[in-house]
Amino acid sequence: MNWKAIGIFDSGVGGLTVLKEIVRVLPQEDTIYLGDTARVPYGTKSPETVIRYSHQIAHYLQSQDIKLLVVACNTASAVALGSLSAELPVPVVGVIEPGAKAAVAATRTGKVGVIGTAGTIGSSAYTKAIKRINPDIEVVTRACPLFVPLAEEGWVDNEVARLTARIYLGDLREQGVDTLVLGCTHYPILKKVIAEVMGPGVTLVDSAEETTLTVAGILGEQDLLRPKGELGNHHYYVTDVPAGFIRVGNRFLGGNLGDVYQVDLEKDLQSGGSLEEAY
Repeated sequence: MNWKAIGIFDSGVGGLTVLKEIVRVLPQEDTIYLGDTARVPYGTKSPETVIRYSHQIAHYLQSQDIKLLVVACNTASAVALGSLSAELPVPVVGVIEPGAKAAVAATRTGKVGVIGTAGTIGSSAYTKAIKRINPDIEVVTRACPLFVPLAEEGWVDNEVARLTARIYLGDLREQGVDTLVLGCTHYPILKKVIAEVMGPGVTLVDSAEETTLTVAGILGEQDLLRPKGELGNHHYYVTDVPAGFIRVGNRFLGGNLGDVYQVDLEKDLQSGGSLEEAY
């Protein structure tokens, strides 16, 4: 089991921020990443649809012989984590619970802000997770949908990004939150601008970092870590033509994206996972 890969999936490219952090903390581990680019975004779809997509992807990654699955999509984490955990024979880690735990631990005033896509904020997933840990914490949420295209375009350190952040985050700052959860996997790309707008008194919680700590903890507890000193291999799959994923993915990973394979999930599952084309 130690030598098997960590499986990671997202509705698109955003989950690469989670993969990047996993590679930084656990460089000895192999990873298999799948972005469901043919059906992105998940936030506008029904919970039933997202659950069905998530199980298709999980079954595909399971066929690639993974030892742990990371659901690097906030929407899928909110609606599908329970059923995936119940069905899969490997540990399943989402991005919401680790971020919620870190926010509860970080806040000094008991007032936590959460930003995310409209779908994630509408699900109240972070609010519920935080309240389960400490019901006395006040949670203030804000949907920031334009942060996603800004991150993908690479507009992360200019006046457009700063103006957008000031408009989105002004209310949260005025309401006095002392901790802010970056509740979308794209948002760490904009961390510098978000920190500037919120000010030095606000702690930013990066779910990618917290999720990686959870992954490392589980693998360590179950004696599933590869030996230190090894260098992991990384494989990338998408469900649509890879050109856009490659362009944005190289931006997210600093040009370190390897070959990307396009897969048809339904056909691949029927044929044992052999239908893929490299780009």
